[in-house]
Amino acid sequence: MRKLFRLFIITSVIAIASACGSTQQESGMIMTPAPARPAGQTDMVQFAADPLPVVRVGFIGLGMRGPGAVRRFTHIPGVEIKALCDIRPERVEMTQEILREAGLPEAAAYSGSADSWKELAERDDLDLIYIVTDWKTHADMGVYAMEQGKHVAIEVPAAMTMEEIWRLIDTSERTRKHCMQLENCVYDFFELTTLNMAQQGLFGEVLHAEGAYIHQLSDFWDSYWDNWRLDYNEHHRGDVYPTHGIGPACQLLNIHRGDKMNYLVSVDTKPVMGPQIVEELTGREAPDFRNGDHTITMIRTEKGKTMQIQHNVMTPRPYSRMYQLTGTKGFANKYPVQGYALESSQLTAEVAPNHEDLNAHSFVSEEVKQALMEQYKHPIHRELEEKAKEVGGHGGMDFIMDYRLVYCLQNGLPLDMDVYDLAEWCALVPLTEISLDNGSMPVEIPDFTRGAWDKVDGLQFAY
Repeated sequence: MRKLFRLFIITSVIAIASACGSTQQESGMIMTPAPARPAGQTDMVQFAADPLPVVRVGFIGLGMRGPGAVRRFTHIPGVEIKALCDIRPERVEMTQEILREAGLPEAAAYSGSADSWKELAERDDLDLIYIVTDWKTHADMGVYAMEQGKHVAIEVPAAMTMEEIWRLIDTSERTRKHCMQLENCVYDFFELTTLNMAQQGLFGEVLHAEGAYIHQLSDFWDSYWDNWRLDYNEHHRGDVYPTHGIGPACQLLNIHRGDKMNYLVSVDTKPVMGPQIVEELTGREAPDFRNGDHTITMIRTEKGKTMQIQHNVMTPRPYSRMYQLTGTKGFANKYPVQGYALESSQLTAEVAPNHEDLNAHSFVSEEVKQALMEQYKHPIHRELEEKAKEVGGHGGMDFIMDYRLVYCLQNGLPLDMDVYDLAEWCALVPLTEISLDNGSMPVEIPDFTRGAWDKVDGLQFAY
């Protein structure tokens, strides 16, 4: 009887894993093998398309994020906003007013149907389609737009399943069109400055990075069209919104630019607030609410580095993306206290610690921190900081993201983030769910580049 029971458990675990994607168990780990690259396709690492002196843009999705993106694009030279689409006509008209206020011509309008976006994607006068809809539609729209010959920029997360991730990769490789995820947090002033410090060797070898999305959404749940965000959390477990945390962490560790993520393990709390929120908003009970209030994921890389990524949108913790870096010669931290801690060899004689005051084990002074941030200010910030703060968008990082996307397209340069960044950062959505549904088993993270992860030595921004 015991043997039969054990066989039943093992068979059930494998069946659950298989239901979550193309997986198999091997050596105590759930494997997620990469499919073979279709014939005729090549990788997109450092891919650069032909220059587009004028970038003609169409926007799909004009809800919470879309109108702000349109407004930012009115401040970028060499851009033509040609088309706008939202299922609600009033959102299109509201966004047309942004163009009128900027002294720009109205864009072609598409609305009224769940498929109106396809008509926009089929236009022959667009170079870039900017997708700002709900999570469930991102991948389908991105694939269709690339198949119509357009570059795409997709809001986060750009894909929610392994099948969607591989479709975006294969379509980008086949069509030779950029597929960039609109991850704004990598352009945050502290994060980009700290990345520059790390690349200049200030922290020694970076061994560990942490990131998170901790943001109580109690004031926003009823703002999501058709309740799509809460519904997703009700029916799925895991880190369903990982990119703000893992994106900057992956850049610090040069993921698919000399290193790659090998596997992850996730744990979560029970869901407490989720069912309560569903009942408050809809009046119905949600006894089978899936997502825990707090999820923690640990990741190990090929070169022996680690990451910790957290997700919590349910409890009243102060907003945090964590953003921590541990190196052999220093430490950086953004939340809850912004600061740097460095070995004495990294400091000037005036601020070097001694054995009595233990300065080596605390943050450097505010004066020293500010001096370091000015010394290591990233070239992108030196160029764009003033304009970014004037235009805005999460303090300016949204504008920098959009400006860099357009700049690289105009100059025929590789984008700051490619389709493999999209894949790696979004993969936490399905893979953490697999880990949690299988008792926090380790889950392999496939090499989305299919062999090109060490083709480039370190993250580089093109100019």
